[in-house]
Amino acid sequence: MLKIKSVRGREILDCRGDPTLEVDVLTEDGILGRADVPAGRSRGKYEAFELRDETEKDRYRGLGVRKAVSVVNEKISPALKGIDVTSQREIDRLMVELDGTSNKSNLGGNSTVATSLAAARAAANSLSIPLYRYIGGSNASILPVPMFLYICGGKLAATDLVFQEFNAMPIGAKTFSEAMRMGSEVYHVLGELLAKKYGKYSLNTGDEGSFSPPGLKEPAEAYEIILLAIDKAGYKNDFILAMDAAASHFYNMKTGKYEYLGKELSREQLLDIYEGLAKNYPLQSIEDPFNEDDFAGFVEITRHLPIQIVGDDLFVTNVTRIAKGVEMGAANCLLFKVNQVGTLTEALESASYCFKHGYSVLVSERSGQTEDSWLADITVAINAGQIKNGAPARSERVAQFNQLLRIEEELGASAKYAGKNFRSAM
Repeated sequence: MLKIKSVRGREILDCRGDPTLEVDVLTEDGILGRADVPAGRSRGKYEAFELRDETEKDRYRGLGVRKAVSVVNEKISPALKGIDVTSQREIDRLMVELDGTSNKSNLGGNSTVATSLAAARAAANSLSIPLYRYIGGSNASILPVPMFLYICGGKLAATDLVFQEFNAMPIGAKTFSEAMRMGSEVYHVLGELLAKKYGKYSLNTGDEGSFSPPGLKEPAEAYEIILLAIDKAGYKNDFILAMDAAASHFYNMKTGKYEYLGKELSREQLLDIYEGLAKNYPLQSIEDPFNEDDFAGFVEITRHLPIQIVGDDLFVTNVTRIAKGVEMGAANCLLFKVNQVGTLTEALESASYCFKHGYSVLVSERSGQTEDSWLADITVAINAGQIKNGAPARSERVAQFNQLLRIEEELGASAKYAGKNFRSAM
């Protein structure tokens, strides 16, 4: 009765109004598992291939996913019919073999990841247990520190900020629910401060719900006003700062330089900027400080700064690239995105490899998120200790946060908030 009866895909919309894929996995006894796949705007070139209807420019600007729907219905569904829905590794292995490429370019990573997650949810529903418990077992108990996105730039917003994300983490909270309250209060205080200093258009928001104030260019200026909001909200010593530089997007391949605020910077000059920010502010996490091919640069900054250095475009949740980073000492944290690699099994193997080698794991949403909340369950399942999920506003972001609040309540006394131990919560 746990065997898969059918797999069905459909085209839905993400939070940006762009198409994305949703998949239903139905078992023989009528149990349904459903999952949506998010999509990134800031994408690394080594990510799993995303299958879209690029030739149909007159429909959704070529971003439709009808090809992916056909793949799910006509190729994946027959291959998985009759498989035990609780055999996650076998399900994912079959899809990897059916695709036959290193980057999911035949089936599309969006096709495989949506099916993989829908199967996991169908299995959890069949066993009448929460998704986080199905994936993580009885050990799943740690609630993550939310890395709130307060001000955005780069590809996420129409601002003059080169760096993509300016974040803060409430490590001083005692519980996840308290962390959410603190983060929400700071968000609203920050909005008031930005509107007063930069004008009402500062309240416009980027892809992930964070503020995108016009006229703000310097990262120090962004951190100053975030810290002021934290102080005014009454949490001066309870937050640390974080950043996603997304450096691949302002790196010039021809010159080998970084185009930053009208200047061309070398790796060493950009490192000086990061060092200055870490010295002057409680900055404890920097994501993608250098180009996605610059392993040596990641080695250098990891040696120079005693903080969390996160590999996103560098690692793309791929064990092979993570292993290279571990061997070289490049970065010390993985940005965990299931759709970067294409199946739940491969993503979990990447996280396991990181934990085994002393790297932390930061679970992350994508800019094109949906209201599906599997991300929250996975974060608790692997005891990651930290989650990056945008601003504490907008329904697709709040859906993840609300699910974490439910999980905290369900775990009761066994729930543990990672707090200051967010890098080594396990």
